[in-house]
Amino acid sequence: MLTIADLVKDLRHLGVPDGATVMLHASMRAIGAVDGGAASVVRALDAAVTPSGTLLMVLGARDDWAWINARPEEERLALLSKAEPFNAEQTPADPEVGVLAEVFRTMPGTCVSDHPEGRFGARGLRALDLTRDVPWNDYYGPGSPLQQLVDLDGFVLRLGADSNTVTLFHYAEYLTDLPNKRRVRRHRRVAGPGEPQVRVVECLDDSDGITDYPGEDYFADILTDFMKNHGGNRGLVGNARAELLRASELVDFAANWMSRNLNRV
Repeated sequence: MLTIADLVKDLRHLGVPDGATVMLHASMRAIGAVDGGAASVVRALDAAVTPSGTLLMVLGARDDWAWINARPEEERLALLSKAEPFNAEQTPADPEVGVLAEVFRTMPGTCVSDHPEGRFGARGLRALDLTRDVPWNDYYGPGSPLQQLVDLDGFVLRLGADSNTVTLFHYAEYLTDLPNKRRVRRHRRVAGPGEPQVRVVECLDDSDGITDYPGEDYFADILTDFMKNHGGNRGLVGNARAELLRASELVDFAANWMSRNLNRV
């Protein structure tokens, strides 16, 4: 059974610096059994970055009505009339993000952004700055918490996460030189000061990709090539294979990779 002290020691050995802004992608299954469960993992991360640092996670939002956005737009308003409205403080994290995201969201001290698609959670010194005023449209693009992570010279910390799990690459999609990027329009019912209302969100396609790709997943291919060319810091945190990667290097590499490889599709 791993302890908080064990995890902090591993995170220090990996190179997590004091005062850093760190975006987390993690698999509890990969980390292994921890005394205190997912909450202890969050506390270990808090201790590793210290009170002068900040943790960031993409949370998403559980949406049992997502299927409606595959229907013609003229049908969506009526179909959403009985949908549970998104509430930034109450709606659970997207289950696909993993168990840790919901624990992170509900722990005291976590700030949460008010967005049904690109909802982020953050803890620490810069948590409020990272989660307020997230752009409604293009919520992963300029002005987003992802751009702020880069501007703060932050890091991406991957703890046993799948190879296609690097949300920061969505920001690179906005920066890459690629014509005719695929966009989507989604309708979401959201809570407000009065009655819930249906709002439209427009953004680059962050579900199926900004263009067709002959491989399985270009995010996974980008990460593989980045690790070959740059590497970052690698090690073990608990039982999880871990990577600590500088955000600015990731974005520059990903934007250039997309310009070279997706233009040929």
